[in-house]
Amino acid sequence: MSQAPVIIAIDGRSGAGKTTLAIELAARLREHHKVSLFHLEDIYPGWNGLTAGIERYISTVLAPLRRGETAAWVSWDWDRHYDGETRTTQPAEIVLVEGVGAAAEAARPLLDAVIWADSPEPDRRARALARDGDTYAPFWEQWAAQELEWLAADDVPAHADVRVLNLADGSAPADVLQSLQYLPALAPVLLPELAARRGLQLRAERIAAAPDPARLFEALFGHSSNAVWLDSSLAPAGLSPAAAGRSRFSILADDGGRFGQAVRHSSGLTRVSAGTATVTTDGPFFRWLDGVWGGRALPTPDGYPCEFTLGWLGYLGYELKRETGGSDVTAQTPDACLIFAGRAVVLDHLEGAVWLLALDTPDAGDWLGAARSAVTDAAREPSAGGAAAVVHSAPGPTPLDFRARDREADYKAKIAEAQREIFEGNTYEVCLTTTLSAAMPAPSLAPAGPGKLDPWQAYLALRRRNPAPFASYLRFGDLAVASTSPERFLKIAADGGMRAEPIKGTRRRDADPGRDAALRRDLESSPKDRAENIMIVDLLRNDLSHFAVPGSVTVSRLCAVESYATVHQLVSTIDARLRPGMPRAEAVAACFPAGSMTGAPKVSTMAILDRLEGGPRGVYSGAIGYFSLNGATDLAVAIRTLVVSAGADPYGADPDGAHGGAGTVLSLGVGGAITADSSAQDEYDEIRTKAFGVLSALGAEFPAG
Repeated sequence: MSQAPVIIAIDGRSGAGKTTLAIELAARLREHHKVSLFHLEDIYPGWNGLTAGIERYISTVLAPLRRGETAAWVSWDWDRHYDGETRTTQPAEIVLVEGVGAAAEAARPLLDAVIWADSPEPDRRARALARDGDTYAPFWEQWAAQELEWLAADDVPAHADVRVLNLADGSAPADVLQSLQYLPALAPVLLPELAARRGLQLRAERIAAAPDPARLFEALFGHSSNAVWLDSSLAPAGLSPAAAGRSRFSILADDGGRFGQAVRHSSGLTRVSAGTATVTTDGPFFRWLDGVWGGRALPTPDGYPCEFTLGWLGYLGYELKRETGGSDVTAQTPDACLIFAGRAVVLDHLEGAVWLLALDTPDAGDWLGAARSAVTDAAREPSAGGAAAVVHSAPGPTPLDFRARDREADYKAKIAEAQREIFEGNTYEVCLTTTLSAAMPAPSLAPAGPGKLDPWQAYLALRRRNPAPFASYLRFGDLAVASTSPERFLKIAADGGMRAEPIKGTRRRDADPGRDAALRRDLESSPKDRAENIMIVDLLRNDLSHFAVPGSVTVSRLCAVESYATVHQLVSTIDARLRPGMPRAEAVAACFPAGSMTGAPKVSTMAILDRLEGGPRGVYSGAIGYFSLNGATDLAVAIRTLVVSAGADPYGADPDGAHGGAGTVLSLGVGGAITADSSAQDEYDEIRTKAFGVLSALGAEFPAG
């Protein structure tokens, strides 16, 4: 008896290309493994034998192979319409079983992975009849009816680990193989494939140019369903060294190309889309992230000044706190959305240079050539998109109508309740937030028109109105995020250096220079604002210490004032050094969510916030940034962030139903830190100040009442 094999089922309706997929997948796996392949069509007892064939397959083929034994089974003679000869299938390191019913309910306990192949019905029929000709034609409807009856009682697609849209263009086998590597049950046996994925080569080119970033993003990724622009839109000239360093690089990328992938995580389920295939796994997100990012897979190219060397980009939502000590709250938006960029453009605003990065694949040269041309075009003339105003309209003559989850009186009552928790010793500081939302009847994130808003144009308006070192535009299908965040959450350099830069303490800007200077001085000298900031600094020193070299945690800057287009803010800097060998994703988790968005102590205060806020925060208060293949990460706090999503208003800000049902929803989170001596009116005025930069760019106002 041999060692039990890894058994992978490839299931799907007739004509979905399962046989070709299985043969191609077996050929690729045989580069490193011994592989056996079994086709269920060899065992079905006739055109009316789907159910009986599944039973035969499980008892005479699958069960012995699961035990590591040779399977002896009776074939079906399709010419004589009777049982044929006895055949055998040998166990191997990997066994592929394919055919309708390969992953039936009774078979699933014996399988290590299930692949479901999808294909449009006209394609399936044409493919099946082209393969089997006139033999199959008279029985197509009969067999299809059996499939429908079986699937009505056994929803195999819902139990599939990998789903692939098999378009018969040759892409499915590579996409499926890439997806299988994410399944924990298969990871040990697929180590050679994982090693090949980690043995990637990076091509990097430098161009001396300063293209218009918006024009370049539109040219390269404007039509991509999933794309990310980490946009240092605050020009570094004239800034302090610290601020200039945060504003030096912008990163533009999508999930195109051979290695491109997109990831969505919600409530413990992670879905990775790789080309035509989608793999679903369950388990904590940060554990998954450490598996795909934690190690150094690529060195930094010579002379390249940025820490990003391709990798994962996107956001982590606030509700991931369920994995870091917070309670389990369900958000309407995904808890995390990321893309894997196998190619990207990095703008160095300090040196006036562009870096083109691409993993070395057969099509890398073509993409690099197209990117060079796009850089040249974007540097030649200003972007029309960069100068365009946001386009929107609402029913009637009124502008976008934002509603608040909490009316003024309700928010002030929550402030009083937070202070009661402080007086009772349950917390020191509560970062209380609320949500503003506007709903429109648009069915999708389509270009702007009556009753619609174009997220891309909205972002261009935001970055003109309120440039920031950690601005970003993220597009994930029917979800868009437009952020002008000034705050770094956490940076981990490739060499292990760690830095957090919390912001706590805000004053509005004033057009009058004298009044503006007075507001800045008031912030700088405010005991309350300094106390808020220092409490968060202490919290972050503790967070960083869990994974830091002992004695390496230092505060290099405390309560420094930084001025942005619409606000003055107090910023501090905490540095540390990651202990060698520590899991980097877990180091991120130890600090998540940002203490500046929770209060202190973090865990108990998050529980208070869940009760007071009465709803999820979603993207807001999470983090936006990258996880690079050289082990580096740089994440901003998701504040000053507009989220545009398709669906009904997820924030309950429409109690009268005035916004209608499903459509496009815009949401903006705002909040502030509540301490024992907070003034309810001052705190309410502060959230209005923080919302001003985003709302004014949209031509909207803070909701009354």
